[in-house]
Amino acid sequence: MSLSDHKNRYREEVDAKRILQIREICQELPEACSDFLRGIAMTTGSFTRLAYAIDLRTFFQFLHRERLSFSESPPRLLRDQELARLSQADLVAYTEYLTYYLKQGEPGSPEKAIINHELSIKRKLCAIRSFYDFLYKNNRISANVTELVPLPKVHEKPIIRLSREEMAAMLEVARTGEKLTSRQQKYQKLTEKRDYALLSLFLGTGIRVSECVGMNLQDLDLENNAFLVTRKGGNQVILYFPPEVAEALADYLEERKDVEVLPGHEDAFFLSLQRRRITQRSVQNLVKKYASVAAPLKSRISPHKLRSTFATNLYQETGDIYLVADVLGHTSVDTTRKHYADMTDARRRMAAEHVHLPGDPEFAEEVPKK
Repeated sequence: MSLSDHKNRYREEVDAKRILQIREICQELPEACSDFLRGIAMTTGSFTRLAYAIDLRTFFQFLHRERLSFSESPPRLLRDQELARLSQADLVAYTEYLTYYLKQGEPGSPEKAIINHELSIKRKLCAIRSFYDFLYKNNRISANVTELVPLPKVHEKPIIRLSREEMAAMLEVARTGEKLTSRQQKYQKLTEKRDYALLSLFLGTGIRVSECVGMNLQDLDLENNAFLVTRKGGNQVILYFPPEVAEALADYLEERKDVEVLPGHEDAFFLSLQRRRITQRSVQNLVKKYASVAAPLKSRISPHKLRSTFATNLYQETGDIYLVADVLGHTSVDTTRKHYADMTDARRRMAAEHVHLPGDPEFAEEVPKK
């Protein structure tokens, strides 16, 4: 089996799982939603369609529970003429609802409070807009009322990334387990080489968490310090990593060879303690665990923040935004610009060096003599 075949098999399994999830969700939605999702199947990935399906379910659950004009029939029975009754007031109410609502979890478990901020609300409203735009363009409704409701303005937030000192500290915690709780240290001893290799790969290549989880043994070429990555949309590219990352990967690979992997997960590069392909959630949790010790003031460090850290470092070293965009797999340089900031921690520290207060000898020198 070729490298491409191994990678495609994993992607096909992931896509199949998502498609089944979409079909299950569609059983709760108007038939028009299934038509919409099928209509965009050739131009979107399964992850995007699953996100649309989830957002549509949230929307129609709200209409059925909160709006009298939609309360009589369950969402599944709504036809195009009922969907056309949607009003601007319904959408405004939904926008406010999204800021805080309760969501039922597993059977028997308490409801979970959901808080959405500007970006999440905008994304959910865009899903509704896309659905109603589909209905309008296919002459299934006479007007698209969703265009009358403005999308929330998203305020730019500073991108969080690690300093070089914090990067070193994070890798050191992964290697030694120092400052972790006793319970965390117990697991760290079992996953030391895996975690160190995984964090090194993030910081040394800037790959996405989905790309990391999808790595197979056959994708790695230690002789050339390279590995095969499947990007969004299925495109495959070869990325290269520095010697430090190669050493970490080789150390983990030696340990990995002795693991009796569960059937169906033999090709997976990074394994969980359950001897199966590691999940995105597990990777997110371990990044958060080590970052909470190495950078306690940056509580929201995620795999994507490590990607931003890599992008910033690469740009500062090369000054080549097009190289950064290519390595990250961005189709637009404008997207790449968001991964680094002119105002780095080093410059903020420099600002502190130029400000002097009374009591500092340099302050007296700066005060003009009369």
